[in-house]
Amino acid sequence: MQFHQRILLGVFAGAMIGGAQAATTTINMYAVDSDGVSDPIGSIKAEQSEYGVVFTPDLKNLDEGPHGFHLHQNPSCEPAKKDGDMAAAVAAGGHYDPDKAGHHGTPWGEGHLGDLPALYVNDDGQAVTPVLAPRLEMSDLKGRAVMIHEGGDNYSDQPKPLGGGGARVACGIIK
Repeated sequence: MQFHQRILLGVFAGAMIGGAQAATTTINMYAVDSDGVSDPIGSIKAEQSEYGVVFTPDLKNLDEGPHGFHLHQNPSCEPAKKDGDMAAAVAAGGHYDPDKAGHHGTPWGEGHLGDLPALYVNDDGQAVTPVLAPRLEMSDLKGRAVMIHEGGDNYSDQPKPLGGGGARVACGIIK
């Protein structure tokens, strides 16, 4: 386990033991592709802690390994044209970036506010490990989309933009 992951897990554990969860919302998640939104794959509970927003997934039918995980600007999971072709959930727009950072970064540092810690999927295709977004508050979530990308996230725009993650594979709208 990398150093930053140990720190996030420690902060998360402290939040769960001593933190007050003032607000909670459940986000229904769906598989997405260039044809649109399809099968439900579970849900993610988002709740405020004194250390930020904790996202607790209860997801299935995903590919094993780390996945890019982001808060996107628009409340849509519909496909749209990208580079002339229909692509999954493009109507969700880009990563939530109210401060106009203009670049991908770490969930605990500079960059898009919507840059979340990677989501880990076990060998059974399930994601159940909570992640902490220390810069977010529940008020940032309403009217946005949560996105899961194919492949991991290196929290940088180098060597590939937006963390190097792949296509959008799952999406949920936060009401």
